[in-house]
Amino acid sequence: MNYLLPMAILAVIAAFFITNAVSPFFIRRMHFRRILGRDMNKLGNAKVAEMGGITVMLGFAFAIIVAIFSYTYLDLIELNLTAVLAAFSTVILIGLLGIIDDLIGWRHGIRQWQHALIPIFAALPLMALNIGTTEMRLPIIGVFSFGIFYSLVIVPIGITGASNAFNMLAGLNGLEAGMGAIISFTMLIIAMFYGSVESAIIPLLAFLRFNWYPARIFPGDSLTLMIGAGLASAVIIGNMEKLGMLIIVLYFAEFLFKARHRFQSQCFGIPQKDGTLKADPRGGSLTQWVMRRGNFTEKQVVLIILGMQALVSLFTFIIFANEFFGWWG
Repeated sequence: MNYLLPMAILAVIAAFFITNAVSPFFIRRMHFRRILGRDMNKLGNAKVAEMGGITVMLGFAFAIIVAIFSYTYLDLIELNLTAVLAAFSTVILIGLLGIIDDLIGWRHGIRQWQHALIPIFAALPLMALNIGTTEMRLPIIGVFSFGIFYSLVIVPIGITGASNAFNMLAGLNGLEAGMGAIISFTMLIIAMFYGSVESAIIPLLAFLRFNWYPARIFPGDSLTLMIGAGLASAVIIGNMEKLGMLIIVLYFAEFLFKARHRFQSQCFGIPQKDGTLKADPRGGSLTQWVMRRGNFTEKQVVLIILGMQALVSLFTFIIFANEFFGWWG
């Protein structure tokens, strides 16, 4: 008997427990070491602990250990160990690169082209092991086989694109972790239908508790890059590329906003005395677009965008369910 669902739930609970247990200690240590960042959406000079992605990295690592232990010693699940270790290596590598970025990025400035190229190195484990199916169904063309170009071109583009996408739409309390949690939960459910536990292990809810408004810790590039790499790894391993592209449509919108402003714009609002955020007159972000729709607080702006992502995720699941169950022929 394959205990896929119980073990996936156990892995997520384990990740939640570790992240939840480590975060308070980590926050205190960041304050002690003065590794802090200013909350740009608040009046005054409030300081918040940085580099919160490290706590999620620990939770993610523990979830992978639980899954591998269940496969190796208990024989409870069928697991593609090569795929799991390749994805694990990619996510941890990009997390470490994100930590380096967090440490030197604001002080010395990492150029945009460097941000774009850094994730390529993290894609090497998936590229080297030729993970995923090389055939994809394309519009008009139909089924097309990319052959070796899938591993050498499509995989690094996917890892790099997804990582940088999640790094673009960020900067408000709870936004990055909330978006990642909704997307991860949706892809977890889809992966369960495919019977792919390798694509169903990403912890964020515990971190969201500490990152929600008012945030006690910022995620940093270490988390945003990991979320993107984790999603890309999941869709590559589970052969869910089309669904993966669809579920991040808001990030494509953010890319267009940023491209229009030559990638010089920010997601931050201008804090007002009544607690609302005023959009930057220059615009250049989905967050700015939402702020222009009314007088919203930071929490309300985040909830609106999370609601938009929930609708996108629901639509993605409906598309998947139609293909999986053949609802409309």
